[in-house]
Amino acid sequence: MKGELKMDANDYLPLRDVVFNTLRQAILRGEMEPGERLMEIQLAQKLGVSRTPIREAIRKLELEGLVVMIPRKGAEVAHITEKDMKDVLEVRCTLEELAVSLACKKTTPEKIAELKKANKVFEAAIVSKDVVSIVEADVQFHDTIYAMAGNQRLIQIINKLREQMYRYRLEYVKDARTHSILIDEHNDIIEKMGKKNVDDAKNMMRQHILNQEKGIIRLLNK
Repeated sequence: MKGELKMDANDYLPLRDVVFNTLRQAILRGEMEPGERLMEIQLAQKLGVSRTPIREAIRKLELEGLVVMIPRKGAEVAHITEKDMKDVLEVRCTLEELAVSLACKKTTPEKIAELKKANKVFEAAIVSKDVVSIVEADVQFHDTIYAMAGNQRLIQIINKLREQMYRYRLEYVKDARTHSILIDEHNDIIEKMGKKNVDDAKNMMRQHILNQEKGIIRLLNK
């Protein structure tokens, strides 16, 4: 496990949910790596809780596909598979194309300025070389487009997929070669949206997601 596992107390959530969220974020952020075993006693000691909420959290993580149960070994962090990644990104691509097309039709100079500002934050994160900061800034860039789309149902659906998409985003940006590509793609999307060219904006967004898929497949096949 990379670093120390810390639990953020939340007065509004039951202990089992706090434990679940802590382990979930550790997996999604790469602090617990694929194939790493989840030892109930060890995790309970690290988080200062009993084994019961740890056991409940592991069961929920298994249902989400983030953890798998291995016979005679127990629970371990699930590996990223090409099939799972393609399934998630296929859905994401469709939702992103819809979001950018709606946003494109409703865009204004002020909204384009917001998008450029979000991309500047992304560029600063790239300079920092901190992968979590890079992913968070990328999420914010896309969130700005979702907000511009003005469709709350669409945002709700995307939010339900947010955590699943996060894991693949994180894997993609670990490869420093993708950083300049991502900046260029963001700038291209902004340019197409500024011109209110819906078809070009959708095509650019599709290419943006497909490049992520290709990049992760390349990493998986190493």
